[in-house]
Amino acid sequence: MKRFFTYTLVALVALLFLGTFVFLYLNSRPKPVRYETLTPAVLDIRKTTIVTGKIEPRDEVAVKPQISGIITELLKEAGQHVEAGEVIAKLKVIPDMNQLASAQSRVRLSRLNLEQAKTDHERQKTLFDKGLISANEYEKVRQAYNQAREEAKVAQEQLELTRDGVSASNASSSNTLVRSTISGIILDVPVKVGNSVILSNTFNDGTTIASVADMSNLIFRGNIDETEVGRLSVGMPMQITIGALQDVRFSAALEYISPKAAATTGGANQFEIKAAVNVPTDSLGATSRFIRSGYSATADIVLEKADKVLTIPEAAIEFSGDSTFVYVVKDEKATPQVYERRAVTTGLSDGINIEIRSGLRKEEKVRGGIILTENEKN
Repeated sequence: MKRFFTYTLVALVALLFLGTFVFLYLNSRPKPVRYETLTPAVLDIRKTTIVTGKIEPRDEVAVKPQISGIITELLKEAGQHVEAGEVIAKLKVIPDMNQLASAQSRVRLSRLNLEQAKTDHERQKTLFDKGLISANEYEKVRQAYNQAREEAKVAQEQLELTRDGVSASNASSSNTLVRSTISGIILDVPVKVGNSVILSNTFNDGTTIASVADMSNLIFRGNIDETEVGRLSVGMPMQITIGALQDVRFSAALEYISPKAAATTGGANQFEIKAAVNVPTDSLGATSRFIRSGYSATADIVLEKADKVLTIPEAAIEFSGDSTFVYVVKDEKATPQVYERRAVTTGLSDGINIEIRSGLRKEEKVRGGIILTENEKN
């Protein structure tokens, strides 16, 4: 009986050892790798590049005064719409003392001449009425009197213009009224009431009263890398996305490519580009969204495209030198799966999908990535 228990214990130990060996052997064997199966699809391939830049009005005008003076009133502020000819500010003239003295002297002299001409005219008129002088002589005196009156009037207006910047005859078009030269949105008013301003001349640019721009005529301005600028051409369509308006996209057309590098970033030359932005308008002709000058924006430019072509994910392609291959599924259910390595001709790629020009039919399937088990995923 004792021997029986001994034999039984030895058998159990041997069986446990054998089972452990078999378990370890089976687990050490490589498991067959399974790949996902991909089906070719007919898609549109677009190779694009993204250019960063900003939105600007095509024309921004600096409104400057026509005379030097002090701002007494500002009638407009930034953000308001202004029509061409509409008054933005009013000025008070600071007269030049030499010019003022000259104008005052001219007024005094013109008044003396007028008094003398008036006296001569009255005397000659009396003689003419009595028939003592000819009509020709009287007309000369009357003409001199009229000229003296006109000279006195002009001298007075010149004095008023020099002293006040406005005269009775030109009050509506006075230089003291600073008017907008174009219709648009006032972008900036860099001055305040009480500021001294000067007119533009040979020695300085003058003081800017306001910056005005037509915000319905916008351009996108950005820089593109030298490795891609050669693929661009004037007229290419673009899609503009404004950072502050993520849900809005505007179409645009490329209209300018700089022939000279504008900057250097990371050792690569950058070339400036400009595109005309198509700003949508409502039924009244107003812009549908208020776009601010200087908004950061990105432009998507289609460099190359291929429409309705056979494609597969680029990850399914095997690159070997100048050749490309795919693994075509022969038996999807077999273990291990059965594939045929086949050369294919590829075309345009967008970084995710790649065009297959020859070597693969639409109804065939190709090998994709490895299918991981739950343990491998974890």
